[in-house]
Amino acid sequence: MQKRNHSREFKLEVVRQIATGQKRPAQACREYGLAESVLSRWRKEYQERGEAAFQSQQSGEPTTEAQRIAELERFCGQLALENQVVKKALQSMGSRSVMS
Repeated sequence: MQKRNHSREFKLEVVRQIATGQKRPAQACREYGLAESVLSRWRKEYQERGEAAFQSQQSGEPTTEAQRIAELERFCGQLALENQVVKKALQSMGSRSVMS
């Protein structure tokens, strides 16, 4: 399958039509010959970046992948803290039952 490159304007027009309710996603896929996964990716980027979507990233701006990694690292840290709280609670419950 040949990879097609669509212009920024085309991508914006398609996602705007869906966002405003002019077209449904399935309808846009059929009319423009797009795969659902492609349209889904475009819609996600449009939701995240708005009208700045589909422009090349600035050098100082983190990439989507770097943002995702940072998000996952924060989530892992949060889970580690929650695990510590649960462990402490279980330990204190265990020591109380031994005293009873």
